[in-house]
Amino acid sequence: MGLISTAFAEEIEVSVDRNPVTLNESFQLLFTANESPDGRPDFSPLETDFEILGQSQSSSTSIINGQFSKKIQWKVDVLAKSAGELVIPAISFGNDKTGPFPLTVNDKTIARSVPGDDEIFLEVEATPEKPYVQSQVLYTLRFYRRVDIAQARLNEPEMEDAVIEKMGEDSNYSTQINGVDYTVTERRYAIFPQKSGVITIKPLTLDAEVLVTGRPRFNGFFSRQITKTKRVSSKAVTLDVQPLPQNLKGQHWLPAEAVSLSQSWSGDISQMKVGEPVTRTLTLLAKGAAVGQLPELNNAIDQESVKTYPDQPVLREEKKPEGMIAFREEKIAFIPSKQGTFELPAIEIPWFNINTGKLEVTKIPAAVITVLSASGSQTQDAPPRTEETIANSIESSKPAQVPSEVQSSYWMWLALFFGLAWLSTLAYLLIKRKPEPVDSLPEVDVKTASERESIKALKKACAENDPQAAKEALLVWGRIKFQASSLGQLASFCDARLRDEIDTLNRCLYGKEDVIWVGKRLFQAFSENQARKQLKVEKDTGLEPLYRL
Repeated sequence: MGLISTAFAEEIEVSVDRNPVTLNESFQLLFTANESPDGRPDFSPLETDFEILGQSQSSSTSIINGQFSKKIQWKVDVLAKSAGELVIPAISFGNDKTGPFPLTVNDKTIARSVPGDDEIFLEVEATPEKPYVQSQVLYTLRFYRRVDIAQARLNEPEMEDAVIEKMGEDSNYSTQINGVDYTVTERRYAIFPQKSGVITIKPLTLDAEVLVTGRPRFNGFFSRQITKTKRVSSKAVTLDVQPLPQNLKGQHWLPAEAVSLSQSWSGDISQMKVGEPVTRTLTLLAKGAAVGQLPELNNAIDQESVKTYPDQPVLREEKKPEGMIAFREEKIAFIPSKQGTFELPAIEIPWFNINTGKLEVTKIPAAVITVLSASGSQTQDAPPRTEETIANSIESSKPAQVPSEVQSSYWMWLALFFGLAWLSTLAYLLIKRKPEPVDSLPEVDVKTASERESIKALKKACAENDPQAAKEALLVWGRIKFQASSLGQLASFCDARLRDEIDTLNRCLYGKEDVIWVGKRLFQAFSENQARKQLKVEKDTGLEPLYRL
């Protein structure tokens, strides 16, 4: 069920709020552009197969990490005139034009059992009902009403051992059930169950203020509407979560609907020059997955002849009505210091196709880097130096001789200085030295206790969103575990997620730009880092936990 058109002009994206739709059921077309198109849209081609009920336009701008972005969106409410496999035609925006978009329109409304009190009711469904652990489940809620509502309150879905994310904006449309017209509000969630077995999504409850027809309580300007409160609940939904496939190889588990891996270079790697950097950009996209499931991409080994300098990865999630799309981008600068030919290993990302139930691999083949001299041509290595030339260079590099009287005076004063310094140090140590307590704890126990205290202090600092205290606690922990004296050194011993959070903390404390720091993210990444290095359990329960952006 694809809701996003891959054919678009000038970044104009076409989507629908759901697909398929039912005849006599309205739906919404969305046209989204990142820049202002060439002209105003002409929606008249839609009138051949669709009835236009209404349209609106909105725009928004945002600045994220100094990057300015703009979005313009047109919403068109339509009703299909006939059933079948229809095509939303290309829409012109001046000289810019969108591509055609396929749409399925069902002939009949699916039979539904309407509750006894059919003024308002809830309907929920989950797809698939037998997902794999940590794979995406789309949970859809529909609120039906045939009366006017003043306001409504709905609780969020709850499920143990699961990550739940709301997907996109609510959609509103009209439909018919047993010949009765209803207005429907549809909302979707992506649920990622974290363990296998039978798990239940608890029922949702909605309280609605229903307008009562009749005379108002007050007359004139101060008249107000009379309402009555109604409460409706949905059914519980049970999922049978499947464990990891038996034939799974490797430690990383990435269930998804589709995965793509690509790369680009800022220069020609067949003609690199000594000392000149070239940047490699690796991009991984996964449909139906969370960003926390995407693995690290860079596997280039730092060599003496070619140094690599990776940037912090860019992580992003797009929450669309049809599901989550996860994005990871890594930039690595390569700076060669020696001419020659060097090979970069292939990058392979194994993933599990939840549509076919098969393991697949997406990869970037091995690449060869050719480095030329700084002048741009291959040069001969310098001829070997003979013993005579080496001796001559050593002799020529010797400093001029100093008169013997000056040397004698120099060494006398130097010996006197070091003698006094040694005596001062010895006296200080004798004064400060204290006897060791008889019942002192073993060194390993003191170290363990200090580590626990540092973790406790880190948890408190993160809970209180105190970046300075978090830094101090991290440094204490880093000195105990790795003898690291700075956040940068400590980050090199941690996994990618904790490295990212440490970098965010560093930029919050010392960066020129204002950085919003969220302590709970740091401690969550820290806890995951600890768990991955300490726990050895079964495949199913040993999965890396997902985390929220």
